[in-house]
Amino acid sequence: MAVARYFVHDVDESIAFYQEALGFTVRQHGKGSPFAWIEKGDQSLWVSGPGTSAQQPMTDGSVPEPGGWNRIVVEVEDIEAVVADLRARGTTFRNEPLSGVGGTQVLIEDPSGNPIEIFQPR
Repeated sequence: MAVARYFVHDVDESIAFYQEALGFTVRQHGKGSPFAWIEKGDQSLWVSGPGTSAQQPMTDGSVPEPGGWNRIVVEVEDIEAVVADLRARGTTFRNEPLSGVGGTQVLIEDPSGNPIEIFQPR
């Protein structure tokens, strides 16, 4: 099983976004816990907030933080409808939808600034 981990500022806010905007469900999350395991189909995502062991400083002193360009990909059947819904929710977009050989994609950000690729295959 492959799992992706995102560092987030607020676990509860992130859970709400992934559930409401992208259709994920919660597999594991304790009340007040700085960690949650969420899923959509065969995709698993760990969201780690401040206080998790994954956000401890590294030996060089750097601290893991949200953002960057690595991303999860959420495949959709109707990208235009999903984009319209995400815009209505006030979601941050990194670009406008782009079409290429494999399909159409757009990059959005979760509430902590982590990128998510919304992808509709050809």
